[in-house]
Amino acid sequence: MELYYSFSVLIVLASLFAYINHKFIKLPSTIGIMLMAIIVSIIIRFAGGSIFPETTKKLFTLISELDFTEVLMGAMLNFLLFAGAIHVNFIDLRKQKLPVLTFSTISVIISTFVIGFSLSYITPIFGIKLPFLYCLLFGALISPTDPIAVLGILKKANVSKSLETKITGESLFNDGIAVVLFAVILQLTHTSEAAISFGSISWLLAKEALGGLLLGVLLGYSASKAMKGIDDYIVSVLITLSVVMGGYLIAHSIHISGPLTMVAAGLIIGNYGKREAMSIVTKDYLTKFWELLDEILNAILFLFIGFELLLIPDFETYWIISVVAIVVVLFARFVSIWIPMLIVPFKPKLNKGSLIMLVWGGLRGGVSIALVLSVTDPDYKELLLEMTYLVVVFSIVVQGLTVGKLSNKVQLPEPKNKPQAS
Repeated sequence: MELYYSFSVLIVLASLFAYINHKFIKLPSTIGIMLMAIIVSIIIRFAGGSIFPETTKKLFTLISELDFTEVLMGAMLNFLLFAGAIHVNFIDLRKQKLPVLTFSTISVIISTFVIGFSLSYITPIFGIKLPFLYCLLFGALISPTDPIAVLGILKKANVSKSLETKITGESLFNDGIAVVLFAVILQLTHTSEAAISFGSISWLLAKEALGGLLLGVLLGYSASKAMKGIDDYIVSVLITLSVVMGGYLIAHSIHISGPLTMVAAGLIIGNYGKREAMSIVTKDYLTKFWELLDEILNAILFLFIGFELLLIPDFETYWIISVVAIVVVLFARFVSIWIPMLIVPFKPKLNKGSLIMLVWGGLRGGVSIALVLSVTDPDYKELLLEMTYLVVVFSIVVQGLTVGKLSNKVQLPEPKNKPQAS
């Protein structure tokens, strides 16, 4: 009943904020909902206790007791990744396979270490003692671009198809390596010995990533074959739901990447399944179902991101270093894209406009907040949480609202008849 009560409140608030935004504010839905939640959070922090104490207490209790890490990483993320992947054209993705693979692996690692080393030198200037491993930990949790934020914003932005595929593909695949990096570094913070070797880290990455992709392909292909044998849209929707929910249980039980499982399964069903196993009616119902579910879960997620402000005890202590962290993260994003552009033989070569768009279009979101909330060390959690929150809010609001306009200024038009190779 408590869980039902919590989600009922979130649904009511999300629908109210979505209506106000659509009727009056007219921002992109997810950004409008998040901004209203932030405004309500600020009002509650400064005046809620004196104006409406009971409501304030109940809302604060709801937000603080709901395990955001478990809700997002263990439930919502699976649905959102599957819903995003099911709409991605595999042919477009295959054309951009080299940039997507590079940016979702090498770039995440480069960004993690650039942020880690930068913060280790910068934080002492502000009188903050943050151990190097915790600087790296922040780098790992903030480096992956968030698929939920990226997919939501790019739908409204005027970017070329090839660039959209690069950014979308990267955001769908980079969670796996980022989560593993985060888990490894978090484990190192709890031990004085270097108990984790390069070999064990490599094996963990391979097992998580390759295992997740293999399971996702198997689930997607099996589900497509099952749907082909019946061609009933109600049963087909139920099958896709079982792929997401049952697939996560399997991935979790054998310790492989749930996010990559969902991405692979979504790509297979969204391409092979739609082409070979579904009638036009079934395809239409399935597409609309996952689009609707995607929008509803996005609304709840961004509402919750806005209300996470209530969990930050004090913004005054670390606000300066949090602003500096925004600059550091953007710089690390630039370096992590620029270095591969110099070394990896992309065809066609990425131009200056593409570099700017890849840097500015790499939004951070709920995944970073979920990861930082899983940190248990009380000495550094508040600092990491505040930095993460400010980076995420800046990313979604400032970068999200300007990425479309920026694309019109910096992108070079692409030849219409010239095929794009990876």
